[in-house]
Formats: sequence, structure tokens, C-alpha cells
Amino acid sequence: MKNTVPVLLLLLTVLFSSFTFNNNNKTQSDSVKKIQTTTIERDSIILYAKQYLGTPYLYAGSNPNKGFDCSGFVHFVFKNFGLTLPRSSGGYKNSGKALKAEEFKVGDVLVFYGNKDRNIIGHVGIICKANGMQSKFIHASSGKAQKVTITGLDEEHYTKRFYKCVDVLSLK
Repeated sequence: MKNTVPVLLLLLTVLFSSFTFNNNNKTQSDSVKKIQTTTIERDSIILYAKQYLGTPYLYAGSNPNKGFDCSGFVHFVFKNFGLTLPRSSGGYKNSGKALKAEEFKVGDVLVFYGNKDRNIIGHVGIICKANGMQSKFIHASSGKAQKVTITGLDEEHYTKRFYKCVDVLSLK
């Protein structure tokens, strides 16, 4: 049953989304490539991502059968919707325009500094419930959870490491 859910979601996504492809796949905002889409439902992104809750954390992982790291998970989820995002969290440092907290939306990507170095980007996740700095996000956690989980942005560990939020669906 678990293997049929991704196939059904993919079929529904294809049936209910209209895609137009841009042959000019030039690099966007420091390595963010985007296939132009007319509509991607933000809730569909979260519905797809949530089916991987509990998938183990695996450093450099991008395979749901083996595990995910944070950027591998974000990359995997958005690739399902025709978006190619950076494969490493550092690739988000100069990508897109930082949003104000009141502009956060479901499907936006949160970008965090690393645990020890505030000059290095070290973590990313996808907003699954937008509420400014009290938003919740889904991510592959290397911390105590060691799996894909949902966490509040208002948890001190993440609040103090917050760098920015990017609307990857509107990058041009």
C-alpha cells in the first residue's frame, strides 16, 4: 500500500496540474533551476512530503527507501513537482529574496544556519503550516528525531539559527 500512494499522488498531480516547459533552464539565483509551471498547489507539496514522515535521517541521503538528509528531502519533494532545487543546504544562501514573517506560505523553504557556525547554511525545511515565526515545517532532522518530522519554527534551537524563508515556487 505504501508504494501505491506515491504513484497515485503523482498521477493526480499530473492530471490536475498544467505544466509548460521552458527550454531555457538557465541557473536561477545561484543554482536554483526551475521548470516553469502554471500551477503547483502548495497543499499538494505538503501532502506529498507528509507521506515520508518517519523516514530515517541519512547523511547525504535522497532516497526514501534508504533515508534523507535535510536538503535531500527538500530536493526530492520538489523534484516530484518539476522543480530542481539545490541539493545542498548551502545552495540556498543566495537563492531567492528573503520573505518577511507575515509573507510565509505553505510550501516555502526555511533556511537555517549550521549548529556552530553562523556563516554557514546548515539546514532547510518546508513550511507545512504558515504562521510567521510560529510556523511549522517538515524536514529531515539530524537531531534527536533522526527522521523526517514536523517541528515548530518557534522552538529555540531553530529560532536562533533562522536565516531566511524563500518562496521557491515564485523564483524566476
